[in-house]
Amino acid sequence: MINGVTMRTIVDKYLLSALQEDITSEDVTTNAIMPYDQLGEVQLIAKQDGILCGIDVFMRCFTIIDESVSFDLCKTDGELITKGELLGTIRGNISVLLSSERIALNYLQRMSGIATFTRSCVDQLDGYKTRLLDTRKTTPNMRFFEKYSVKVGGAYNHRYNLTDGVLIKDNHIGAAGSVTRAIEMAREYAPFVRKIEVETENLDMVREAVLAGADIIMLDNMDNETMKTAVAICSGKAQTECSGNVTRDRLREIGEIGVDFVSSGALTYSAPLLDLSLKNLHAVK
Repeated sequence: MINGVTMRTIVDKYLLSALQEDITSEDVTTNAIMPYDQLGEVQLIAKQDGILCGIDVFMRCFTIIDESVSFDLCKTDGELITKGELLGTIRGNISVLLSSERIALNYLQRMSGIATFTRSCVDQLDGYKTRLLDTRKTTPNMRFFEKYSVKVGGAYNHRYNLTDGVLIKDNHIGAAGSVTRAIEMAREYAPFVRKIEVETENLDMVREAVLAGADIIMLDNMDNETMKTAVAICSGKAQTECSGNVTRDRLREIGEIGVDFVSSGALTYSAPLLDLSLKNLHAVK
């Protein structure tokens, strides 16, 4: 659930921007057929099975325009929904319902799609210690919504942005001159409360990162046998994260290897929309 403070301080600016993108000066169609105020109701209906996510954002797309819009919903974030299921009813000024419906559905479908796909990936790791993480491969200006959806789907968030944690990648190593030097520089600069993660591409880099005192060692694009060796090298010295070419079909074999974490950009960039619809709009007294 997204609380009111988060909605006002983080979410509202994105919703207003999306609504302004869709209505530059007026909703000409709605203004043509609804020149007067009229109370109405519309139904939210699931057209696919999946995991619902983003219901607070969905509602806010209406109330940010008109606080009097009301909702009678029977599902909340994280719950399973089924094709054909009535998820609830929205009541308000028909003009507001018509002008907000596309943006509200865009958020709800996108967020529910990510949560649904994420849940299917998390299920592949059932019984293993490996935790599934997202990445920063998010849609511009959609990161908050997409990372929230990953959590609703049952996975975990990696760092939110570049301020959130130290992750030394290949080009950082190139700039510093070596794995060891990059870790030393990060340790000197970063507050002691921050963990230092470093990306490695081969076993020599893994050994160097362990000796240099990295907290987390990312095993980037390694085959399974190399990863097994890397996990053994890191055992008791650093946590491990598998990254690169991570697909849903590969998650179980990654879990068997015993890495602590596996990160996948596919959670946010490959998830399809979940089909939801607002139907049966009609006037009420």
